[in-house]
Amino acid sequence: MSAASADRELARYSFQRKLDEIAAVKGRATELVSLYVSPGRQISDVMSYLRNEYAQSSNIKSRTTRKNVMWAIESLMGRVRQYKAPPPNGVAFFVGSKAIGADKTEPVTFIVEPPEPLNTYLYRCDSTFFLDPLLAMVHVPETWGLIVMDRAEATLGLLRGKRVEVLRNKQSLVPSKHGRGGQSAHRFERMIEHAAHEFFVKVAEMASELFLPQKDQLKGVLLGGPGATKEYFYKEGYLQYELQQKVVQPLFNTGYTDDYGLKELVESATQTLHGLEITEEKKVVQKLLGEIRKAEAGVAAYGPADVNHALEVGAVATLLVSEGLRQQHVRFRCTSCGHEFERTLPDAEVDRLLDGPCPNCQQRALTEASTEDYVESLFRRAAESGAEVRLISTESEEGEMLLKAFGGIAALLRYPIASPSSAQARAAS
Repeated sequence: MSAASADRELARYSFQRKLDEIAAVKGRATELVSLYVSPGRQISDVMSYLRNEYAQSSNIKSRTTRKNVMWAIESLMGRVRQYKAPPPNGVAFFVGSKAIGADKTEPVTFIVEPPEPLNTYLYRCDSTFFLDPLLAMVHVPETWGLIVMDRAEATLGLLRGKRVEVLRNKQSLVPSKHGRGGQSAHRFERMIEHAAHEFFVKVAEMASELFLPQKDQLKGVLLGGPGATKEYFYKEGYLQYELQQKVVQPLFNTGYTDDYGLKELVESATQTLHGLEITEEKKVVQKLLGEIRKAEAGVAAYGPADVNHALEVGAVATLLVSEGLRQQHVRFRCTSCGHEFERTLPDAEVDRLLDGPCPNCQQRALTEASTEDYVESLFRRAAESGAEVRLISTESEEGEMLLKAFGGIAALLRYPIASPSSAQARAAS
């Protein structure tokens, strides 16, 4: 991965992280104001609109809500005045009073310059911030139609980015064989072929029902299954013509036609669809698992402690980081005794630790000396050591495993190293 690619990956992560943070804010009432300013919009027009909304907000019946909304609009006007003109892609403001329990609130302000131009000018006051225009800019994964079939069964699904979604399974009533002889044999053959034809028509109708409504987003259709049934289904043109044109060649062989068959189909498509997101992700995670399973020391590390050690000694070739990792690397300082220490904690745990005692003097006098997003710190440290970084989605089975089983972080190494945990175990023995 080039430095530019790593920067894009980090920017995408940071943008999604910011949206997650904003989406988590809840107001007690309609006290959260969202303002989207599109590029080219006159700041004077925005200020005029906000002054009008400020005047209208004086009519809000609830005294507390009225006070908080008027404060939010005042704060917005102060923020907007700082711009002579909107940025090239526009800008979004989120200001309001966040509910923190016990009928209390605290002010929050977020300013987001989007990665793509805003095509809307919008003002909204609600109990949550309005994020739809920004969420639409988050990377939209490629979508592929999936069909695995034989004469006995067909399963249809979608591949969205890195997640396989099973949509429909249909069992056929086509007899597999018969014991009739003579003239009856021909009659039963005709009956079997007719039943197969009817089944293929039903499968094609299901494909049209499931895939055509999103044909513009559908990058292609992957068709697979055991035996020659899939070739017959394709060559006889059962699929609706628009879907027929989207079928990827060659067709793919799978051993199953159920849910597992869809996963087999995606695996089989790896060579043909080299750039497919899920296949690239599966490759790197499977390579990691292969190294972990080796009896002798493999070139892999997993878990925060071992990966941090590998980064420190410069042994990391590829760093695997889960997109679902939401942690902060915080340096704490005690204002009572001056003791400092560092912790990497989930977002929700930082405040809990701040409210606790100092591990040195036991006084409740901890403050944050510095804070850095953990994933951003990993990108920085990887860049310093020349390591590649791969953000792994939580949408695939491999991605879920990385997050849940390995703490969201693992690494493929340049050479085997002894982990701190194994070194400690040997010293203890």
